[in-house]
Order: sequence, then C-alpha cells, then structure tokens
Amino acid sequence: MKIIENRKILYILTALLIVVSFAALFVWGLKPGIDFAGGTLIEVSYSNTAPTQSSLISGLISIDPVVSIRQSGTNDYFIRMKAVSQDEKASVLGVLSVSGTASSTIKSFDSIGPVLGAESLRKAIVSIILVILGIVLYITFAFRKVSEPVKSWKYGLIAIISLVHDIIIPLGAFAILGHYLGYEVDTLFVTALLVILGFSIHNTIVVFDRVRENLSHSTSKNAFEGIVGQSVNQTITRSVNTSLTVIIALIALYIFGGESTQHFTLALIIGILAGTYSSVCFGSSLLVTFEKFAKRAK
Repeated sequence: MKIIENRKILYILTALLIVVSFAALFVWGLKPGIDFAGGTLIEVSYSNTAPTQSSLISGLISIDPVVSIRQSGTNDYFIRMKAVSQDEKASVLGVLSVSGTASSTIKSFDSIGPVLGAESLRKAIVSIILVILGIVLYITFAFRKVSEPVKSWKYGLIAIISLVHDIIIPLGAFAILGHYLGYEVDTLFVTALLVILGFSIHNTIVVFDRVRENLSHSTSKNAFEGIVGQSVNQTITRSVNTSLTVIIALIALYIFGGESTQHFTLALIIGILAGTYSSVCFGSSLLVTFEKFAKRAK
C-alpha cells in the first residue's frame, strides 16, 4: 500500500477532521454530564402503566424549572435535574410514585453538587495530561538508541501529535452529537479517552518499533521513506485486524448493552478508528516529513 507516498492526501484529510472537530468544540462545546456540572440523575421504572412524561414534568417543575425527562422503553424514564436536598428528594420520590398510587422502582438516584463536579473535571484533565506525559517519556526512553535519521525525542513528539489527534476527533464528534442529540460527557467518557490513548499508542509503538528494527538492518541511510513504507506494510494487517476485532465487540455492546454504557462504547468506537488511522497513516507519515525537514536543515 502506498500510504507514505500519498501522505499529502492524508495530511489534508487529517486537517479537515481536526478543523471540523475544533469548530464543533468552539461553536457548540461539550455538554457536561452531572459528573462535571453537578445535578441529579434518576432512573425510574414502572411495573404497570407508567405516568405520562408531561405529568411528571408538571410535578417536578416546581422543584427544577428546567427538569429534563427522557423515556426509555415503555415504562422507564431517565430524569435529569438540579442537585436536590433531602427534603426535595422526598418530594421528587412522591411525584415519581404519583403520591404512592403508582408501582415504581427507583433503579438509580445519583446527586452530585457543583463543587464535586468541578473537582471531578479537574481530576479528569490532570489524569489525561499525566497519561500523555508518561507515554511520551516511555517512547523517548524506548527509542533512545535511535538517533539517525530521526532523533529519539522526535518519536515522542510525533506520538504526542498523534495522541492529540486521537483525542480531538471523539471530542469533536461528541460536541456535534451533544448539540443535535443531547449526548453528554461524563467520567465514563474520560475513561474512554484514556483507553483510546492506551490503544492508540500500542498501535503507534508497533509501527515505530518495526521502523527501528528495519533501520538496524538497513545498509542505506538514504532510504528512510522506503523503510517507513515497508514497516507500515508489514504491520498494517496486524493493526487493522486488532482494531477490527475490538470494534466488532464494541458494536455488539453498543447494540445489545445497556443504555448507560452506549455513549462510553460509542466514544471508544470513534477513538479506536481515529487511533488506528493516526498510528498507521498519520504518525508514520510524520516520521518521513520530520526526516525530510532535518535533511533540509542540514
């Protein structure tokens, strides 16, 4: 496959994806879940005939004027509202049970204050930064003996660029989905991003390690582009097959799994697709571009 030879086309495609993602984040932003914004999330199920959505809203609107209720199935509701006090909780439960006349089961009742939500957001950002830093340090150490024609620290830099790409794409996708479909980001979404980082860097290291191995057996220092292209061809089947098997499992989980994990699963699917693309196509192309820049600088 002539991936490296067509790297300019890949750069254009990558730029378009990143521009669209940044535009969506800038225009619409992400819709934070209660984990970050604070609030109350309730899942209620009715064994018999469920009350109408409008009747529940009219009962809860006095507690929270912007309460949001979404029906799941025939007799289940997901309710999102502000963080409630103990007194308000009793009132909410009374509304949901229709003053005790409806047979209801509260599957979950999670309430998080805005201060705790802000703390969760801060910890999520710090965890992502620390993971990226650890990955870069590891790659720099692992490729410390590679000095020609691309310095070892540049492998780490390229890994950072690829990882940023792998995070921006699902963020942009969820900004679009949040605007049009109300998709929210929560701690599960952050967990998905961390999984994506680990999966992506695994594929990247597979390609980079094959480049390092082929360099050690190469007798010509002027054929770096060919060596990278050869390395990509040798690893692309493994990378694509590995990602494909994971995505098939995730699609099954998305279709047949619970609604509470659907957004998490979708984030993984988008991120793994982006990560596989960046590892095989984008990161390897950057290696060649960095090498050509270094030659021009000399």
